[in-house]
Amino acid sequence: MDEERALYIVRAGEAGAIERVLRDYSDKHRATFKFESTDEDKRKRLCEGIFKVLVKDIPTTCQVSCLEVLRILSRDKKILVPVTTKENMQILLRLAKLNDSDDTLEKVSEFPVIVESLKCLCNIVFNSQMAQQLSLELNLAAKLCNLLRKCKDRKFINDIKCFDLRLLFLLSLLHTDIRSQLRYELQGLPLLTQILESAFSIKWTDEYESAIEHNGPPLSPQETDCAIEALKALFNVTVDSWKVHKESDSHQFRVMAAVLRHCLLIVGPTEDKTEELHSNAVNLLSNVPVSCLDVLICPLTHEETAQEATTLDELPSDTTAEQETVLKNNAMVYNGMNMEAINVLLSFMEKRIDKGSSYREGLTPVLSLLTECSRAHRNIRKYLKDQVLPPLRDVTNRPEVGSTMRNKLVRLMTHVDLGVKQIAAEFLFVLCKERVDSLLKYTGYGNAAGLLAARGLLTGGRGDNWYSEDEDTDTEEYKNAKPKEELLKPMGLKPDGTITPLEEALNQYSVIEETSSDTD
Repeated sequence: MDEERALYIVRAGEAGAIERVLRDYSDKHRATFKFESTDEDKRKRLCEGIFKVLVKDIPTTCQVSCLEVLRILSRDKKILVPVTTKENMQILLRLAKLNDSDDTLEKVSEFPVIVESLKCLCNIVFNSQMAQQLSLELNLAAKLCNLLRKCKDRKFINDIKCFDLRLLFLLSLLHTDIRSQLRYELQGLPLLTQILESAFSIKWTDEYESAIEHNGPPLSPQETDCAIEALKALFNVTVDSWKVHKESDSHQFRVMAAVLRHCLLIVGPTEDKTEELHSNAVNLLSNVPVSCLDVLICPLTHEETAQEATTLDELPSDTTAEQETVLKNNAMVYNGMNMEAINVLLSFMEKRIDKGSSYREGLTPVLSLLTECSRAHRNIRKYLKDQVLPPLRDVTNRPEVGSTMRNKLVRLMTHVDLGVKQIAAEFLFVLCKERVDSLLKYTGYGNAAGLLAARGLLTGGRGDNWYSEDEDTDTEEYKNAKPKEELLKPMGLKPDGTITPLEEALNQYSVIEETSSDTD
């Protein structure tokens, strides 16, 4: 009955009556996402009728009511085939200011129409393959970038930017060709990075360093949503960016990484929104070439250096070396470098571990990121080693028993999900500079066996990557307990079925193979 009444008024009524009946329909069905199949034809005809109204000269408020109902109806995939035509798409593009004109965004009264048109396009493109094809034909990605350029520095049109970015994300998700167009032809990387700069109100203090207001207000909900959509769109644009071939690319990725560092050091309006913001930042950092991730850390400013020195000078005379180390770690400083962003990533990782679920989607991206950062950047690795694998003092409990970061990661080394346990083991192995003896010291042989077997390192040695030599960090507790480790050795079966140390068993099998290869 709702569709019949609305359709009758839309076809025969004047603008005021149309606005009222569609507003009533919208209020009633605002939360409707499943529709009765018996009314499918009526909804199709109502969509067609609304498009015919939208081409007329009607008040802005009537346009908004038409678009709100169209947005609700476009949730139903079954009715979109007959209404998704090139002409209808062009109507929505015109209302969303996505035409090729040089119109500026000056009329505030038009903003609700632009936003509702963009929402309709998001639903239609997501639900209709025909609309996706028409988006390519109409060069929608370029039009969206043009609209972003019109509003990138405007503070009060975040809703327009948000849904423009969401539509850009959908297009780049559904079409790989659009990703390439955005990256190269439309200069999407600097454009979207500038959108993030605007959302975060970044003030640069150096080429790749921004001013951080630690006690500043959180981002507004609108700014946060806008930033999240930009991060998602940037992820699609950079998803294949493993190598940098040009100096300009390197510079642009460093700028983006610096913006993402800023993102990690600010908060959203709620804890959940902050986590969503940081999660998308982590995903995007995973696309940044590892050589450009050095900007995640930066030298201390003169003020920070003076503050750190003052803090340490004020320590009581009886402060132990261990207590001083803890204080330095809490300051998130290592070797004169500010490690705040790395510390945020570490805390983010631990929260994801503590959740105890969705490890593959929620945990592996940040673990992979920290692993690659540690492998490529010495200061990051050494700082993470101090935090995750501090000098070993508890030598009585098994490595997987306890609540420290090390204990949690060691437990993951035997997780049922192969991808999760591999990346957890890889992270710890890199922190140990890919030295088997160091890894066993912190994890135990049983927990490390899977990684060592996969690397062919069950009998010891080290990985393929080169790391600088560090000083000995063995504690007295570990040095005293180390000889007792000889009580546990990796064992294997000899050809005759008896047990022997693994190295000896492997040697005997090698002899057998050599002997057998000499026979005809």
